[in-house]
Amino acid sequence: MKKPEKTNVMRLLDQQGIPYAAHDYSDTGAVSGAEVAAALGQDPERVFKTLVTVGKSGRNYVFVIPVLQELDLKKAAAASGEKSIAMLKAKELLPLTGYIHGGCSPIGMKKPFPTFLEESAVLYDTILFSAGKIGWQVECAPDQLARIVPYHYADLCE
Repeated sequence: MKKPEKTNVMRLLDQQGIPYAAHDYSDTGAVSGAEVAAALGQDPERVFKTLVTVGKSGRNYVFVIPVLQELDLKKAAAASGEKSIAMLKAKELLPLTGYIHGGCSPIGMKKPFPTFLEESAVLYDTILFSAGKIGWQVECAPDQLARIVPYHYADLCE
């Protein structure tokens, strides 16, 4: 396995002294969350995706859920206190967050947004999520993630 190239996410974790493991799947051709979990030999319930949304108020929210799950927009709205929530359009992701579709991490966005983590994450010592670049995931404990990205646990999936 090649030495991980440091992504901005990894540098931010290092700066905060947060322990993590970097996982490289860049040579596997994996694209979907299920493919990424399989390429890394991980339980897909421990591999999370980062979704950016916009509420009826115009505010943005970040939801981090297992890769095989779908975000329940009604539950997301309830968790965030919005009347309704919609997925952010793909073309708006990079200007808003600094990340491209498929490489979006809850860590290191251009500005902080209210963030919600699917409550099932408490079942695992560590979870995996994007390292901010397609082909790389980072693995860390949910309580350690909270040190760099304040989040709320919520029931978010269908």
